[in-house]
Amino acid sequence: MDVSNAAQAAASSTLAVSGALGTGLIIAAVAVVALLIGAFWFGMRRRDKELPPPRADEQPIPPAHRSHIQQENVHGEDRFPDDGHALSPYELGERDTGTTPPESDRPRD
Repeated sequence: MDVSNAAQAAASSTLAVSGALGTGLIIAAVAVVALLIGAFWFGMRRRDKELPPPRADEQPIPPAHRSHIQQENVHGEDRFPDDGHALSPYELGERDTGTTPPESDRPRD
């Protein structure tokens, strides 16, 4: 049995596998780069089709009056004790999850 021929055959098969693997990796890398370039090109084409952003003189004019009205969420009397001690559960009283209606309607701006 000739050991040198077996070693040479194993080395040549290893080189063939690593060569095929290297070639496959190069092809995969080229494909990924081509996909990235294509995605960038496609994004630039879509961006070119969009309308340009409005100029400063085309911006909407803000309203003269206040458009947001902040309402307070009143849940009752939430005060700390005057002497600073912590309240016990039986001292808390009845608490609802709903809001209490305001005592009077304030005029809106």
